[in-house]
Amino acid sequence: MSRSTGGSDPHVLVIVQNLPIQVDRRVLLEFHELLARGYRVSLICPKGPGDPSREQIDGARIYKYRPAPEAKGLAGYALEFGYSWLRTAWLSLVAWREGGRFHVIQACNPPDTYWLLALLWRIRGVRFVFDHHDLNPELFLSRFGEPKSRGQRLQFEGLKWLERMTFRAAHRVISTNDSYRAVAIRRGKREPRDVDVVRSGPDTTRMRPIYPSEPVPEGITMLAYIGIMGPQDGVDQVLDLVAELRRRGRTDVRATLMGFGDCLEDLKRQCTRQGLDDIVTFTGRVDKREIAEHMSRSHIGVCPDLKTPLNDLSTMNKSLEYMAYALPSVSFDLAETRVTGGDAISYVVSGDIGAMADEVEKLIDDPTRRAEMSRLARERVVELFDWAGQAKVFGDVFDQVLGRPPLGERDAAPEAGGSDEWGRTYVPLDDEAEFERYVLARRS
Repeated sequence: MSRSTGGSDPHVLVIVQNLPIQVDRRVLLEFHELLARGYRVSLICPKGPGDPSREQIDGARIYKYRPAPEAKGLAGYALEFGYSWLRTAWLSLVAWREGGRFHVIQACNPPDTYWLLALLWRIRGVRFVFDHHDLNPELFLSRFGEPKSRGQRLQFEGLKWLERMTFRAAHRVISTNDSYRAVAIRRGKREPRDVDVVRSGPDTTRMRPIYPSEPVPEGITMLAYIGIMGPQDGVDQVLDLVAELRRRGRTDVRATLMGFGDCLEDLKRQCTRQGLDDIVTFTGRVDKREIAEHMSRSHIGVCPDLKTPLNDLSTMNKSLEYMAYALPSVSFDLAETRVTGGDAISYVVSGDIGAMADEVEKLIDDPTRRAEMSRLARERVVELFDWAGQAKVFGDVFDQVLGRPPLGERDAAPEAGGSDEWGRTYVPLDDEAEFERYVLARRS
């Protein structure tokens, strides 16, 4: 599939502000698709803990800046956005000087501020692809409710203005699901032909169950959470769920919470207050190897995102990742989560911890149903959401923006071998009897 890469090949500058690239699975997959198509790639993002200012990842040039201090209040967010924008603008000049002319800027939100940088570079003939990750007006409504004061109304109108300018400036828009695409068409006034859906699907040839090196002891059920731990992510609901299960006398339940974010330390304090330190583990930031180990030794995934204007329209990456690791999961009932999970997820009314505990107990006590949901989850994510299908749409957008000839049909992805890159054995998913044994025995 790959095209030869050289100094004359098109150059794409990717901008990410909200995450270091190593923990942004979607953008990692995206720029690898560009590399595979023969594009040169430069990327600007904030540093993670211990990260260098410059590095290369599989041929892509990565430029990093020290992140702004944690934002608090309107002034804090304004400072964060302004600081990050200026650092990114400067590094875009560095990327042009060191990597040569770039032909496309791909900006991933939040925030919706990089349309102005794209317009400045348009003078040099650079085109702009907007990778729409978040609905910032809905994020405001989810955190603060309908604006009441004059200041809140100004903030909300400002977010909508920034979003409109971003849609207006983009040559093409990439949406993460059909709900976001509808926003781009309705609110952003974009023509349907200029908006493509590229879901954040996992590479299921790599993201798949292994035999864990430390299986959960027999008789213990392990709950898993993976994701960012911010104010809108509802991770406190996981702790309330575990506390409710303990109150019911379920001494056989443990939980592993993977991830980091603004609320991590508050969550740890809440865990201590609820007396759960002996059964809840916070891993902090985890790499691919640790994710595979924890997910493969877990029984049930938890999706605690409450029904809000943002969450209801957003695809939760955690749902797709649970499915990739053949984990049945329990979720609050969100419109886009139903699109993702179908019958592989159990849904309860948003915020009803008792109902969520009921569903978890049903899965614990019914291993046959758990095995059926595990199989369905894996089959569904492979068939509908695997990255290979999403990658073709994504890459085609850039080829079309630059008028490159179509790449042609993608070769079928080869079957994964018997082990991952660290030598750990994959569970043979095509062996129905062994898969069921794994789900029922290694996870119980």
